[in-house]
Formats: sequence, structure tokens, C-alpha cells
Amino acid sequence: MALTRSRLILILLLAAALALPTLAEWAGEPFYIRLATRILVFALAAVSLDLILGFGGMVSFGHAAFVGIGGYVVGILFAHQADGSTLFGLPGTTNALVVWPLAMLVGGLAALPIGAISLRTTGVPFIMITLAFAQMLFYLMTGLKAYGGDDGIALWSRSTLPAGPNLADHTSFYYVTLALLLAALVLGWRLVNSRFGRVIRGAKDNERRMGALGFPVTRYKLAAFVLSGMLAGLAGALLANATLFIGPQYLHWSRSGDLIVMVVLGGMGTLIGPVLGAAALLLLEEFVPEVMDLAHAGLGEHWKIVLGPVLLLLVLFARKGLWGLLAGSRAS
Repeated sequence: MALTRSRLILILLLAAALALPTLAEWAGEPFYIRLATRILVFALAAVSLDLILGFGGMVSFGHAAFVGIGGYVVGILFAHQADGSTLFGLPGTTNALVVWPLAMLVGGLAALPIGAISLRTTGVPFIMITLAFAQMLFYLMTGLKAYGGDDGIALWSRSTLPAGPNLADHTSFYYVTLALLLAALVLGWRLVNSRFGRVIRGAKDNERRMGALGFPVTRYKLAAFVLSGMLAGLAGALLANATLFIGPQYLHWSRSGDLIVMVVLGGMGTLIGPVLGAAALLLLEEFVPEVMDLAHAGLGEHWKIVLGPVLLLLVLFARKGLWGLLAGSRAS
């Protein structure tokens, strides 16, 4: 297998990701492990969105709802275990082997009816319907006083594994999150290069032609939408563990906008692009305000004035975003 430019960059990125906790601890800056964990979690959410947005042309403006649902599964089961109450006759739990797959299942079940209705349309109506569903779920969680309402649910411990890594340890949790992101990328790569993925990509270019060839395009797109919702649910479960909190704000439409920005910034229709986009956006969000505050006190709250020109330049000069700039025009 030839060592191409894109493969070399992938190897370097993986090596950097593996070495990051060691370097952070050596430098006495464990904060960077927690920041990198957040980046990995949002990268997983962005990859899940890119499967339908970048490869399928489905511009979902409500994707954060599935992330929030996954987080609420963790939070609700944690709350029931903490106070010893039951949910539908079942006790709460923090067992990751139960909670995380359940977060994926609930995310997929939520995506099924939303996708079935949204996919009856395309273009702007599709965007507006996904946005409407996400806002409905946002207001549902806001009014759910039993689970904190506006205040959300605070967690004082992470999910647990019966055997294996201690997820309470920041470094262990980082590596578990990294492993799940890599698994999602491998799954995504196999998916987009399979017959299923070719149908989804073909429908993005010309849905009518794929239908004329005999493919039940809507079913394929719905399956992709549900799979995307499941991966977003897993990202939500990890996010609740990373932040030890879940609240309605994670379902807000602005969070869906952030995910779209990550995908565009990194490169739509590329699996690695959303990972780079998540890293770029969160690093800009973390450090640019500090730099702007040094220039003028209070200026940092307007840090997104930097993001706009960056996005504009990428759209104008790099069709495949940051990944396209790094890996060249043949990046995929």
C-alpha cells in the first residue's frame, strides 16, 4: 500500500491523538486532555451529521436533538439510580454497557419518525421540518421539570464499566472516546464505499435517476438518517459524561448550526474533515476570545467575527475544507 499524502497525514494525526495525554501530563496541563476529549466527542457528532449531509445531501438543522437525546438517556438513568427510583418499573443505572447502547437505540428510534416525515420533502422544507422537530424536543426537555427543566441534570460521576478502563480517570475516558471515534470512522468508511453508500451518494447527485434504476431511494436515505441519529446519540452519551451535565441547551438549534459549521469547516463529504472541523472550531472558541481580550477587554465575546472570514475563505478557496487543504485535491 503506497504511502500517499493523505495516509501520511492520517498516521500523523493518529500518532498525535495517541500521544496527547502523555504530552499534556508531562507539561503539567491536564486541562488539555479534557479539551481534547470534548473535541473527540463533537467530532463523532459531526461525523454522524456528515454521513447524511456530506454524503447524502440531507441538510438536517436538527441534528443536535439526537445528541441531546443520547445525553438525556445518560442523565435520566443516572438520576433514577441516584435517588433509588425506577423508570417504567426498571431501576436506573450508570453501566456504560447498558446506557451507551441504549442512548444509540433511543437516538435511532427518535430519528426514525423524524426522518420518515422529513424525507417526504427536500431542500428548504427538509431543513425547516428537521429544525421544527428539534425545537419541539428542546421545549419538551425545557418543560420536563422532573428532570431539571431549564436547569438540566447535573451528574457527579461518569458511567462505569464492569471491567476494563476506569472512566472516572480523564485519560482513560479520553482513550475510550478516541476508540469509539475511530470505530465510527471505520464504520463510516466501509459504509460510504459499500453498495449502500454508493446509492446514498448517487441519490445526492440525481435522486430521480437512482429511483429509475430500481433503488428504493427513500428507504436508503431513511436508513442513513437513523444510523446517523444512533451515532449522534452515542456522541450525546459521551458528551454528558465529558461535561457531567446534560440540559436542553444541548438540543438547541444553534448547536445544530455548530455541527454544520464543523462539517463545512473540515470538509463536507470527507470522513476526516468533520474531525478537523470540530477541532478547529473548539480550539478557536477556546483560545481566540483570550487573545482578543488581551487586545481589548471584553472583545473576546465577539470572537465569531474571526470565524466568519475563515469560513468564507474556505468556501471560496478550499471546496473540501481543512482536509482538502491538508490532503490535496484528491482528498476523500
